Amino acid sequence: MKLKRVLAMMLAAGMVCTSLTACGGSKTSESSAAGSTEKTETTKSDEKASTGEKKVLSVTTWDYDTSPTFQTVVDAYMAKHPDVEIKVIDTSADEYNNSLGISLSAAQPDPDVIWVKDMGSMLQMADKKQLLPLDDFMKKDNFDLSIYNGAAEQLQYNEATYGLPYRSDWYILYYNKDLFDAAGVPYPSNDMTWDEYYDLAAKMTSGEGSAKVYGGHNHTWQALVSNWAVQDGKHTVVEKDYSFLKPWYEQAVALQDNGYIQDFSTLKTANIHYSSVFKNQQCAMMPMGSWFIATMIQSQASDETSFNWGIARIPHPADTEAGYTVGALTPVGISAYTDEPDLSWDFVKFATSEEAANILAEQGVFTGIQTEQSLKTIASAQFFPEGDSNVEALTYTHYIFDRPLDPKITEIKTVLEEVHEMIMIKQYTVDQGIEELNKRVAEIKGW
Repeated sequence: MKLKRVLAMMLAAGMVCTSLTACGGSKTSESSAAGSTEKTETTKSDEKASTGEKKVLSVTTWDYDTSPTFQTVVDAYMAKHPDVEIKVIDTSADEYNNSLGISLSAAQPDPDVIWVKDMGSMLQMADKKQLLPLDDFMKKDNFDLSIYNGAAEQLQYNEATYGLPYRSDWYILYYNKDLFDAAGVPYPSNDMTWDEYYDLAAKMTSGEGSAKVYGGHNHTWQALVSNWAVQDGKHTVVEKDYSFLKPWYEQAVALQDNGYIQDFSTLKTANIHYSSVFKNQQCAMMPMGSWFIATMIQSQASDETSFNWGIARIPHPADTEAGYTVGALTPVGISAYTDEPDLSWDFVKFATSEEAANILAEQGVFTGIQTEQSLKTIASAQFFPEGDSNVEALTYTHYIFDRPLDPKITEIKTVLEEVHEMIMIKQYTVDQGIEELNKRVAEIKGW
C-alpha cells in the first residue's frame, strides 16, 4: 500500500499545474540534460568538439528539475539518439516569458527548440518572426495532423503552424458517487446535454444552511460560462456580437437564483477555492479541468478525502454530439534563429508523437495525443476512479480552444472577466452585459 501511495503522489505531482501555467521556484540555469548545471558561453561548434562530435540541441523549459513534464521526453529522446546531446535552458515559471523574450531579441542560435508557455507569447513570437513555421517540414514528411484530434489546426496563426500540441488539459465533469448513491440517482453519463445537467443539478440539491449540498458548482471564472457557449466551435470569445452568450448566462444566473449552485458573490468575497467545495462534499457535480484529477488522487492518497468520486465527459449542447470539449495546450516550436532546423524538427516530432504520449502518461502527463495505451496508463493509477466509463470520460472527439489565437486576447479576456462579474452579481442584466462586451471589445479591436 505504501508503494502504491508513493506512485499516486508521483502521478499527482506530474499533473498538478494547469496546462498553460506552471508552478515552481526561482532558479534560472542553463544545464545539460546529462547532468551539468554550469552555465557556459561556448558556441555549438565548441560544444560538438567537447562532446566527441555529438550533435547538440538546446531547448528552453521552465522548472525542469521539479517536473517530469519536460525531463521525461528529453531523456527519452537522448536514449533513442545517443549521438545527440540536449542542452536545457531552464528558467523559473514566473520568469520564463521574460527570459525567453530577452534571449530571442538577441537573435542567437540558442535556443533551438522552444516550449511555449501561453498562447499570447506564441502570437508575439510569431509576429516578431522569432518562431519558424513548421509547414514545410510537415509537408516534406507528409505529417498527419489528425492524430491531435483537431487541436493542431487551432494552433495555426496567419495561415502558418508555429507549434505542435505537447501538453493538453481539457474540461470534464467531476461528481461525488456517494452523494448520488445516497440520493438513489444514476451517475452522470458520458453523453449528457447541458439541459440534462441542469435538471440533474436541481435533483441533487438538498439540505439547508451549512449542511446544504448543491447539485452543481460553478467556480468564479468567466470561462465556466463562456466555455460552453464556444464548445460547438461556432463562436469564440473574440466576436463583434456577443449575443450568442445570452442563453448561457441566463442559465448560469438561473442556477444561482434557484440555489442549485453557490452564489457568485459569496464565493468571490470569501475567496472560496473550487477544490475545497468538491473535497468537502458540498456539491454533487463540478465542471473542471483535467488537471483536477491529480488533485483528487493526491487528496485520496494522503487520506485528506475518502469518498468515492467519478468523472464523465463534459456535458454538450443539445445540437452537438458527445465528445466536444474545451481546453488549452502547451505547444512546442522551433526558434527562427536555430542553426539546427532539421534536428529541431526531429525533436519536435518525437516530443509530440504517440510514442512520447505513452512515455509521458507514465508520469501522469496528458498530451496532445490520446492513445489507448496512454489512457490505460493514466487510468491504472491508484485512486483513479474505477470503471470503464471513467476511462471513456478522458476521451474526446473535438477539442476547442477556450480562447482563440488573437493578438488582443489578453485585453479582451480582462473585459470578459469584468463583465462576467457584473452579470453574476446582478449589477448588469445579461443584455446590458452583452452590450458592454460588444462596445468594449470593438474599441480594443478597432472595429
